[in-house]
Amino acid sequence: MTLTQFITGLKSTLPALGPVGLFLSAFLDSSFIPMPLVTDLIVIEFSSRHPLLMPVYAGLAALGSLIGSIWIYLLARRGGQAYYEKKRGRMKGKIHAWVERYPLTSVLLPAIAPFPVPFKPFVVAQGVFQVPFLAFVVGTFVGRGCLFFFEGYLGARYGMAAKQFLLQQKWASAAIILGLVIIFVLIAQLSNHRRKNQPRTD
Repeated sequence: MTLTQFITGLKSTLPALGPVGLFLSAFLDSSFIPMPLVTDLIVIEFSSRHPLLMPVYAGLAALGSLIGSIWIYLLARRGGQAYYEKKRGRMKGKIHAWVERYPLTSVLLPAIAPFPVPFKPFVVAQGVFQVPFLAFVVGTFVGRGCLFFFEGYLGARYGMAAKQFLLQQKWASAAIILGLVIIFVLIAQLSNHRRKNQPRTD
């Protein structure tokens, strides 16, 4: 059995397992087996069937995603720092400085971003650049929780039509997230500029 066949089998099997399958889908996708949109679509499907349980589904998906991400984060934190020190360049230095200054934001924004914004490469970067573990856990759980809660709300409110909405608006969501990142960077730069130009008082 090839990896593609295995993943295809998971896509059809996991929803049949109910909440356990939802948790496993989020865990596997965030750790070692890429399954884009599978968890998102399961959240929408389950929430459309049982709207009152939507917060439970969103919470399970966020928890599974967090636990799966922790494995990647720890591996990158252990093995990536040596590579970073060896290959450190100007851009890597800027990224490292950004992560050190805004650790929670550097985790939260990628975690809340919907498909097609890739999530796992950011998790690897957070491990490599030594994001504090508490900031990683809180930012990942809050960000993924917000994302899945929003998708669950769409499922509970609009039923299975929310699936088409999720698939059709993906680039618009990516553009919105990118815009928020740019705005945050500009605000941070403006704040730094004002602080540097502020006259000192003795």
